[in-house]
Amino acid sequence: MCIAIPGKIKAIVNENTATVDMGGICRDVNMDLLGGASEDLLGKYVLVHVGYAISEISKEESEETMRLLKQISGLEGTDIFEPGFSDETDAE
Repeated sequence: MCIAIPGKIKAIVNENTATVDMGGICRDVNMDLLGGASEDLLGKYVLVHVGYAISEISKEESEETMRLLKQISGLEGTDIFEPGFSDETDAE
């Protein structure tokens, strides 16, 4: 089973890479499938699969997906994986 994880773009590393916060775990993600990384993407939400951002999604969709993943994993009701979905970004 392949799962894409929602995350919030926190920083731009270079023209191809952004730092994405996925529930408090930040990883550098390749943005080439979305046309590359640019400052315009800061604070937006994406689905990440095997190190690649594959789709831009809304904040609501991101929160609902993370809620469902927490429910499936038995972590619902915990604050684990919460920091990535605050309204704060490194650019704000």
